Amino acid sequence: MGDATTPITALVTGGGGFLGKAIVGQVLERGDSVRSFSRGDYPELRDMGAETLRGDIADADAVLAAAEGCDVIFHVAAKAGVWGPFDDYYEANVTGTLNVLEACRTHGIGRLVHTSTPSVVYGTEPLEGVDESQPYPDEYLTAYAETKAQAERAVLQANSSDLLTVALRPHLIWGPGDNHLIPRIIDRAKRGKLKKVGGGKALVDSVYVDDAARAHLQACDALGDLSDSSDAPAGRAYFISQDEPRQVGDLIDGILNAAGMPPCTSTVSPRVAYAAGWLLERVYNALDKRDEPLMTRFVAKQLSTAHYFDISAAKRDFGYEPQRTIDEAFEELAQAFS
Repeated sequence: MGDATTPITALVTGGGGFLGKAIVGQVLERGDSVRSFSRGDYPELRDMGAETLRGDIADADAVLAAAEGCDVIFHVAAKAGVWGPFDDYYEANVTGTLNVLEACRTHGIGRLVHTSTPSVVYGTEPLEGVDESQPYPDEYLTAYAETKAQAERAVLQANSSDLLTVALRPHLIWGPGDNHLIPRIIDRAKRGKLKKVGGGKALVDSVYVDDAARAHLQACDALGDLSDSSDAPAGRAYFISQDEPRQVGDLIDGILNAAGMPPCTSTVSPRVAYAAGWLLERVYNALDKRDEPLMTRFVAKQLSTAHYFDISAAKRDFGYEPQRTIDEAFEELAQAFS
């Protein structure tokens, strides 16, 4: 991003999160300065050499203050999940993103790398090897996907000669330090609640956290180097994965094996899982329950339908290439567990 004579300062929203922390670390390794903006306090970021600020991404004044003096923003902060009030997702994912865009304009920050998700193009049908021409669906099963799609559109529409923007869509980020996917799988396995929907046969993409972070830095570099070229990533969205689709059951068992646990042998049919999700959603809505149901329609579809992607555009436009195979990543995860 910067070079030996012109170091820069990068703001990472959500720098205390799983992906955000990896981006912070890689930016620091390059010799640039990093400021993290998160709701919580993360002393480990300060130990790494980052400046840390606390605040809510939906607070426009806080975002504006955090961005002052920065040259680049990696906007990673978001509300993820498959359950909860729509307004909560909108505030974090849409309002928060609009605040980041306004901060860029106010402070003259010229580059914005936005963390999106492949869920923005996922309705209910399988996605088999699709590229970025895949349209947004007419309807979403989760507030997360719908609000992330609105945020992505705002980021791409904001691209201009004064503010170069790009949106990355990493899928199923995992690795050591994961505080979302891996703990959920292990917890459900321990409680005997883990099941492979449809036998876990659906082919899905995933991405190792270090490679997902590296893609963000590469996209940022390309914005600076290729802003006047037709091959530049400015104003575009890109799928990011390990480029190695696996059956979802194999991914689950690989994570369990890395944690020293036996494979999952329990299965449920897609139809039963979807029906259970539909029923649980109705019950939880009726009771105004905020905790996540054991199954939702979205999760049932995600676990039983293919969703893997053509990442040729990311390879072409900013040189993204996964640095390890999934099996090598499993070995690193096992080492972290041990």
